[in-house]
Amino acid sequence: MQAINKRELNQHTAAVLARVTDTDDVVVTERGTPRWRVSTVREQDTALVRLEREGRYTPPASTPAPWPSHPGGRAYAEGEVDALLDEMRGNH
Repeated sequence: MQAINKRELNQHTAAVLARVTDTDDVVVTERGTPRWRVSTVREQDTALVRLEREGRYTPPASTPAPWPSHPGGRAYAEGEVDALLDEMRGNH
């Protein structure tokens, strides 16, 4: 993402717009603070596509990791599970 100041946009509008592409937006700053974003019109974009383009969403992997065949951790007896659930519910 490129950044320019408002004065440059005012004086070189055509050149700035030429820098805007489908994959790269231009951020316009005012006194060093980002204020506006110039981007191409993407009519068929969904919210997820827009968030992915902005780097705020990562789609799930097409081939997820397999479940472990022998999950680790402690094995609880039935009485221990009942006691834990009673404690969580406040039935003690």
